[in-house]
Amino acid sequence: MPTLVWILCIVAIWEFMACVVATKKRTPENILPHIYQILYSLISTKKVTGTQTALQVVALASVQTLLRAAVGFLIGMAAGFGLALLMKLSGIVEKLAFPYLMLIQLIPILGMAPIILSLTGSIGVSRIVIAAILTFYPVAANTLAGLKSVQQEKYELMYSYAANRRTIYKKVLIPSCIPYFFTGLKIAAPMAITASILVDTLQGDGGLGCMLSQSLKHAMSIYVFWDIVLVSAVIGVLSAKIMGWLELAISPLKRIDRKIKGKGNGK
Repeated sequence: MPTLVWILCIVAIWEFMACVVATKKRTPENILPHIYQILYSLISTKKVTGTQTALQVVALASVQTLLRAAVGFLIGMAAGFGLALLMKLSGIVEKLAFPYLMLIQLIPILGMAPIILSLTGSIGVSRIVIAAILTFYPVAANTLAGLKSVQQEKYELMYSYAANRRTIYKKVLIPSCIPYFFTGLKIAAPMAITASILVDTLQGDGGLGCMLSQSLKHAMSIYVFWDIVLVSAVIGVLSAKIMGWLELAISPLKRIDRKIKGKGNGK
């Protein structure tokens, strides 16, 4: 319900602004078209290139962008989780690594892209690397926070059963950090997609960002620009939602919490 209300508010604000633009003596579709105009252009059979409709252009570009973002996301997720475990195991590693994590996060994407491109020499690899970097920090920081959130009483209980470090991680630390880990994923997933789109705009060989640049240069209908904006927003929201669904499926604590809330609402 909150998501639906949020979406309806966005639609209402958009339509209001489109109506305001329509009162000006400028072409509305070049500034802010109505949502129904965007949706119609997306499903229209009219060719926006020599052989493709707007839907075909956007669908192909979305697949290209998502594949690159997904590879970078998975690499950043694995690296972030692994570093969080290392920082928990060693205070020295945390003191050395954490400041650099924050520094990397502060560098703008468009400022980072030329540096990564010059190092890799490949625009395709650059997209993946930047998506991985932007995924890396939120996953590492949130996972570390989860590992540190375990109460001392739980450690003492495990020690009373003569549990070794491996058992403590398996039975206590990792289950406790899963909600924090997925919080990082919910933040990182849209960021990885956004990074891939932005890098596409710099030097394109396909992808949503490349199509975005071409539509602004009037190589295609201007409506393709708005189609891409709409689809990109939907993909970003869905990526965060998918992480939430995965958390619900994987995290035992999340399932227990949901059952408790369900019983409370049933009373």
